[in-house]
Amino acid sequence: MKTGLSQHTGLRQELRINPRLYQAMDMLYMPMMDLQQHLKQELLVNPFLELLEPEEDSDQPENTQEQEKEKKEKEDEIDWEEILLNGFDVGGTKAQYEDHEYLEPICVEQADLIDHLREQLQLMSLTPRQQLLSEEFLGNIKEDGYLSASLEEILGSVNALLESHFDGDDDDGDGLDAEPRPPAVRAVPLFELAEVEDMLGLIQRLDPPGVGARDLKECLTIQLREAKETESLSYRLVTEAFPDLIAHRWNDLAKRFGVDPGKVQAAADALARYDPKPGLKHSSRGDGYIIPDLIVDKVDGKYHVSLNDTGVPRLRLSRSYQDVARDKKALTQENKEFIAQKMNSANWMIQAIEQRRQTMLKVMNFIVDRQRAFFEKGVEYLKPLTLREVAEVISMHESTVSRVTNEKFVQTPRGVLPLKFFFSSALTTASGEDASARSIRAKLQKMVGEEAATKPLTDQQIVHRFKEQGIQIARRTVAKYRDQLGILPARMRKRV
Repeated sequence: MKTGLSQHTGLRQELRINPRLYQAMDMLYMPMMDLQQHLKQELLVNPFLELLEPEEDSDQPENTQEQEKEKKEKEDEIDWEEILLNGFDVGGTKAQYEDHEYLEPICVEQADLIDHLREQLQLMSLTPRQQLLSEEFLGNIKEDGYLSASLEEILGSVNALLESHFDGDDDDGDGLDAEPRPPAVRAVPLFELAEVEDMLGLIQRLDPPGVGARDLKECLTIQLREAKETESLSYRLVTEAFPDLIAHRWNDLAKRFGVDPGKVQAAADALARYDPKPGLKHSSRGDGYIIPDLIVDKVDGKYHVSLNDTGVPRLRLSRSYQDVARDKKALTQENKEFIAQKMNSANWMIQAIEQRRQTMLKVMNFIVDRQRAFFEKGVEYLKPLTLREVAEVISMHESTVSRVTNEKFVQTPRGVLPLKFFFSSALTTASGEDASARSIRAKLQKMVGEEAATKPLTDQQIVHRFKEQGIQIARRTVAKYRDQLGILPARMRKRV
């Protein structure tokens, strides 16, 4: 084998993506709120960008507008020196001063379920030992109010905490033992299971009823007990025959308790007024507000698409910095390079924003044309649509369309919808046309809503009904769509 240095020539192809292209793709991906923050940040770092302010009156000359603006600012200006010397009577009225105050809104943290439970425990006369155990319970209660750990796990955890604080061993490995425990501390016994069970009973008596339960059966039992319903048939169904209750075996339950099936069903219906997840009413999650990126309006029978970009800063090249850039004799080479970089970046940013606007409008206009039947008649008439179809029509790559539609919302006459709503797979009909999977689910839900309560439709009967409409669908597909819609099987939907 020969060793040494050598040189050779060759040709090869490489695909390199410009960093600006990455940024352009990110801007396509950004929802409206994120785009606003991104452009505001660009305004801070690039001096060649400035906001394009709308002119109040285009008929007035620019100099006249500036003079009127300066005159108004001078009239509104407060003479602080006179205020300090002679009070509000000279420098300006007190009302005028207060009008110029600005109080910034401050986000206030909301109390969650654990805070709500801890406030109730603080009103009780608990010993320090009980307080320690109660905090261990609060740390294991989930957001929905259920206890996520067993009593044995809580017992082991709280005893381990006691031992780690009061064992007096050399835990840090520095060769020095901790200080010997005082007699009072040495006499502290470990917790026993009976104490943990007593604390569980105390937690389960707190508000909201059902908190601290370990499963749905215990949650309903606690709420029925709090409502003084321990003598009712509903209480007996939950405590004595919960598996049959969940399976809706009305006839078996009626024979077991010696009552009519209708009474069993009425008792089961009465359980609907209790909350299966009591902790969520104290959830600290705030409201999720959606700002639509696009707006579809119907005017004179035609649908018009527009961008909801009123909150997006309008950018333009700064005139003052452009004048500085033209005077190249007064600039050093380093300044020239900086100005050229920022100027190109500003130009590219303005072009990228416009390209984003045009791309979103192209995609939404095609969706409106394709899904016109949906806008006119409803979700049952939604047609199948894929990203590839849109990409081929607007002459763009499929990944670009995916970025445009991701996390974007549109305000339509039928509500605010995500752009992904309009895309779904296709099922073949007898006529050779394709039906949208979303429209099939809507039709399935309508069938179930209109069925006879005493004779609910089975999955096979639903298949036959779709076949009568010219839609070929398998029974397992019906079962899958039914599960997605949260619809129970026919046996469990049956009413007696």
